Amino acid sequence: MGGKRLLAHVGCWRFIIGYMPAASIYLDHNATTPILPAVADAMRDCQLRLVGNAASQHAAGRAARRELEAVRERLLELVGAGPDDRLIFTSGGTESNNLALRGLLGAERKRLVISSIEHPSVEAVANQLKLAGHDVQRLPVDSSGRTQFQDAMIAGAGLVSVMLGNNETGVLQPISEIAAACAAHGVPLHSDATQVVGKLPVSFRELGLAAMTFTAHKFHGPVGIGALVVRRGVELAPLLVGQAGYERPGTAAVALAVGMGAALEAWHGESSEREVRLQTLRDEFEQRITTSVPEAVVIGREAPRLPHTANIAFVGFDRQQLHVALDLAGIACSTGSACASGSSEPSPVLLAMGLPEAQIQGSLRFSLGTGTTAAEIEEAAKRISLTCKHLRREKSP
Repeated sequence: MGGKRLLAHVGCWRFIIGYMPAASIYLDHNATTPILPAVADAMRDCQLRLVGNAASQHAAGRAARRELEAVRERLLELVGAGPDDRLIFTSGGTESNNLALRGLLGAERKRLVISSIEHPSVEAVANQLKLAGHDVQRLPVDSSGRTQFQDAMIAGAGLVSVMLGNNETGVLQPISEIAAACAAHGVPLHSDATQVVGKLPVSFRELGLAAMTFTAHKFHGPVGIGALVVRRGVELAPLLVGQAGYERPGTAAVALAVGMGAALEAWHGESSEREVRLQTLRDEFEQRITTSVPEAVVIGREAPRLPHTANIAFVGFDRQQLHVALDLAGIACSTGSACASGSSEPSPVLLAMGLPEAQIQGSLRFSLGTGTTAAEIEEAAKRISLTCKHLRREKSP
């Protein structure tokens, strides 16, 4: 839709909707989550208590180092890694994915196999590696959004990278099956678990991975810190250079690491309750929407999914127009990956699934968080239904 026309519609919506809700409802937790107060308190305490650089040899530096290593050890436990596995702190999921793909492949030209629904931070690296001479191939997905691994493609590959849970549809991927195929051919497997860690139980070792990405701000931790877990004995070329002997050089952000640990610890303490509550709220939300908006279709509904993610196609509606209208109605949602926001192009994930064009053009993502309430779900469904009714009237002659 052209800019002038879109602005004209925005002006109309302010009058058509008839009210501007006082309270906004945040349903975009897959993009980022609000930090928990207890996490912020733990970070503040760390900042005030520890003044040393964790790489320094004096007492203040050693104290910071002990704190950092204690967090690292606990995080390895919480994600099901072994005591001899490595956890490298990074600036977030994007850096972790870059480090995994470039570091595991190395300088030698090899075949990289990824799924066709990867996050932009994997897809973009794959495109650069292809330009550098690597052979990049993509595994297809079925109409439910599940990756279909192909043994012939995996055999002889230098690295396979398949996400654990999709950031747009919430569909969980068959990583254990892919890992078995990779192990049979001696091929390392990396998985971007950014949307799964802190939402569902994850065991790095049981999944059979060589490396795994996750990041704190997806589970109510701080922005600016992520991690790459690397299995013992797996070689990883550094992405950055600096201090000798460091896989990821630079001054360690101890307070951010403490915040990450506190956030994942908070999830661990109530993981079952959170999972059940979020899935119940998500199912209630989807039921309310599909009942009040007959054109709505839940994408990936029949596949195993993350408990907090709903991708709903409003067939017959323009996703960007509807997204703006819902923003005006106080609903924060997404037209796809936050890292691709601003793009008017249809979702590569939904295209790879082979969905009908009307579903792709009308798709919006809603994602819940720890603080989402039943009252918010009920109110959000009402506002979405009302907005769709007004937009439908607008289109009528």
